Amino acid sequence: MANPATRFADNVPGGFFVDAACIDCDTCRQVAPLIFAEAGGHARVQRQPDAAVEHRNALRAALCCPVNAIGTPDPAGMRATVGDFPLAVAVGDNTENSAKKPVAVWYNGFNAAGSYGGNSYLVRAGDGGLWMVDSPRWQPALAGAMEKLGGLAGIFLTHRDDVADAARYAKRFGARRVIHVRDADACPEAEWKMSGEDAVTIAPGLVAIPTPGHTAGHMALLAHDAVLFSGDHLWWSRRLRRLNASRSVCWHSWSQQVASLRRLVDVRFHAVLPGHGERLIVADAGVMRGAMERMLAAVDAGGADDDD
Repeated sequence: MANPATRFADNVPGGFFVDAACIDCDTCRQVAPLIFAEAGGHARVQRQPDAAVEHRNALRAALCCPVNAIGTPDPAGMRATVGDFPLAVAVGDNTENSAKKPVAVWYNGFNAAGSYGGNSYLVRAGDGGLWMVDSPRWQPALAGAMEKLGGLAGIFLTHRDDVADAARYAKRFGARRVIHVRDADACPEAEWKMSGEDAVTIAPGLVAIPTPGHTAGHMALLAHDAVLFSGDHLWWSRRLRRLNASRSVCWHSWSQQVASLRRLVDVRFHAVLPGHGERLIVADAGVMRGAMERMLAAVDAGGADDDD
């Protein structure tokens, strides 16, 4: 539980607060952006919720916090939000493919401290099978909700940093795990270790794209030519107001990461759902291509050291 004695002074007065355990992972700002804000290395409560939906979102953020750094005046309400997950993500329709069915995507919540609060998602393959993208911490109620959605066919691990409790979910559902061989020491028991640089279809509508750079074995997942699960490779920066990648949080090779970014320019998608950082959902792939090109121009100019 969060400790009132170590609450940050820049929280606004009230029942919700962030304490010194915060690791600035961005989870709370994504779940409840009206309530939480960035404060130079940590999150803070910028205003107390004044409506029921805001209160619910703040409780969800407290539940998802990987280090229990959010204090709440309503712990019973927070526990009640367990049943809210996974949360549907409205990724919209690609206007260039309006005849296609909408892509079914969910945010799992329960971000794991071992993944520095990285996001985990669910997505349906074209055959109806449900795939997890990266892993949250183990939560029996979440596993039960996945069971109601049909259970997990597979778990796609973008890279070594966001494996978390994938083994427990894999065992629960008999799901096969996919990871690149260059990051496989983080999940040596993975059933499918991809190799090489070629894109590979891992299930109907789901294509794994090797994007080395952030780590040697980093991969992105393209779902239905519409949604790119970008791992720690690419995200929307609130401060810069554009897509971004960061040299300062690149653990393997920045030159390879830039080359991987260039590879994605010609991939058609209209939504970016990252492991860290904000989502970007636009009208169609043409708009996204423009956003990618602007980001690469900034990278080429040396503007890629912002990591928010």
